[in-house]
Amino acid sequence: MALNVPGLIAVIIFYSITLATGMWAAWKAKKSEKGKNKTEVAIVGGRNLNMFVGLFTTTATWVGGAYINGTAEIVYMPSRGLAWVHAPLGFAATFFIGGLFFVKPMRSKNYVTMMDPLQEAFGNTMGSILFIPPLLGDIFWFASILASLGATVSVILDVKGYLSIIISACTVILYTLLGGLYSVAYTDVIQLLFMIVTLWICVPFALLNSASENIAYTAVHELYQAPWIGKIHTEYIGRWLDDLAYLSLGGIAWQIYFQRILAASSTKQAMVTSYLSGVLCAVMGVPSILIGAAAASTDWNQTNYGLPTPNERNESNMILPLVLQHLCPTYVSVAGLGAIAAAVMSSADSSLLSASSMFAYNIYKKLLRKKASDREVIWIMRLSMVLLGSAGMGLAFLSNSVYDLWFLSGELVYSLLFPQLCSALFIAGTNAYGSAAGFFLGFILRLFGGENSLKIPPLIHYPGCTLVDGVYVQLFPFKTFTMLVSLITIVVISYSAQFLFMKNVLPIHWDVCNIFRKEPVPLVQHELEEKVTLQPNS
Repeated sequence: MALNVPGLIAVIIFYSITLATGMWAAWKAKKSEKGKNKTEVAIVGGRNLNMFVGLFTTTATWVGGAYINGTAEIVYMPSRGLAWVHAPLGFAATFFIGGLFFVKPMRSKNYVTMMDPLQEAFGNTMGSILFIPPLLGDIFWFASILASLGATVSVILDVKGYLSIIISACTVILYTLLGGLYSVAYTDVIQLLFMIVTLWICVPFALLNSASENIAYTAVHELYQAPWIGKIHTEYIGRWLDDLAYLSLGGIAWQIYFQRILAASSTKQAMVTSYLSGVLCAVMGVPSILIGAAAASTDWNQTNYGLPTPNERNESNMILPLVLQHLCPTYVSVAGLGAIAAAVMSSADSSLLSASSMFAYNIYKKLLRKKASDREVIWIMRLSMVLLGSAGMGLAFLSNSVYDLWFLSGELVYSLLFPQLCSALFIAGTNAYGSAAGFFLGFILRLFGGENSLKIPPLIHYPGCTLVDGVYVQLFPFKTFTMLVSLITIVVISYSAQFLFMKNVLPIHWDVCNIFRKEPVPLVQHELEEKVTLQPNS
């Protein structure tokens, strides 16, 4: 297979447009800094994003490379099918639940990052510990989507995947570093529009290819493989519900969501934007579902790909670019590659800004150097972008291993951080003692639940735990169970600590977090002098 020159030119043009848009947005951000807090301009865009830009950039929170590739993959897999596609429904629910419950308390108090209410409720030290799961999640997310892009480019353009990883990472780091949220938001508009148009262009070619059977027939009839509609067996219902809850609720406690919401010009606009993003997110899943269905309905022996099938070659994760390559004309597959590149970049810049924002603002400024100026915070933020982006780029070469690490860190955000955020926003009286107990108990429970992708066997065999192909599979919804245990622990320990200290059951000097210890009010100078004169002579 020779180098796909037209495809390479098209990708270069797309990258140039994206970089130019990012640079223009950086210039716009520079103008907006006048008379405003520079840190807030960089992190939340000066809180003046309009509805159109806000809608597209909020939708791009979860509509990225993993979303469109993963949806097509699950529909195609004979052991899964449409019934196991959670992402469109789950992420749409994320936006609706977020808009209904979380947007108002976050936006009305003008928080800058998701970590603000956590540090406010549990203190800066505990807040820095809670920063670890989303930090790892953002780095692994950045790495995994770059890895997926590298694999896609190698399939369609026949160039080394590592080149696309390096070029994509450098492009994203450059415009995000210069323009902050403005660059992320405006490039998201270009990338999402490009994604919508090009994916829908690819769909009819994939469905009408002579090698593909009618997807309405293969949805319920076995032809080349099991029906792509899929089936949920009774014993797997608990796991199915667990995965749906994980995506629906676990997608809320991420800075990449709140950095868009907090940038809206008003609380009402932020809520409406979140609701509309939920609708657009679900719609964006339709092309990937149809492409996955077309792949399941294809006689691959009639294509240049040949036999064995992608599933038999363990290449199901590449099904979207394979369909573009073998079921669509060259110019269409090139457009589809542009859509994948757009999806990847819209996710990568968000995770990069998310991690660097929380580190610079919540860790450096609030914990390490409280007197840091806006200019200093901005430079720390830029430096962390380069370091975190470079780390993610290096990890991208691990490919599948990185995706497994991201999935595990995402579960930790759901199990550990989501209950912490709920407690900080909605349950008055929760404190650092409850936060610490909930965090560590949740971590132990999740670790003991096992992780097959990382070769960690389960130490706790929940009801329904069964041995499949030599590995234990948890059929019980243990991720949601861990999240609920963590939430209950936060509340119980918080109120127990309050009762024990306030009733003097525990000595007050044991209050190492200084939550209940009442410090003496310092005397002003004239009161101090009066107290000295009233003392009897010794």
